[in-house]
Amino acid sequence: MDANLMNGLSLAYIGDAYFELLVRNYLIEKGITKVNELHKEAIKFTSGEAQAKFINLFLEDEILTNDEIEIYKKGRNSATSHRKNLSSAEYQKATGFEALIGYLYKKDKIERIIYLFNLMIEYNK
Repeated sequence: MDANLMNGLSLAYIGDAYFELLVRNYLIEKGITKVNELHKEAIKFTSGEAQAKFINLFLEDEILTNDEIEIYKKGRNSATSHRKNLSSAEYQKATGFEALIGYLYKKDKIERIIYLFNLMIEYNK
């Protein structure tokens, strides 16, 4: 399906899965083998709080293109509920973040995802 025709939640659904795999692969490549440590490190990237932080930094640093901002907003605005451990605003931002990753994945813009992910690694240092 064309990414331009997908709704924000569908983009977030695929983005969440792709991003989780990207993070897990990164951590394994770093040589982390203990499951507890893998989980602890993964949540630095995959938690709603972390994803909201990353999207805020991307917006503040003007990293995203206008098209990417529109996709982020599409995902953000489609999030109507939230998790109990996140505010509504954080949940919406995290959904927008995942929608952006899903959109880039569906558009086969893997290099762009890797670029953004490398920035996230730097932000986490």
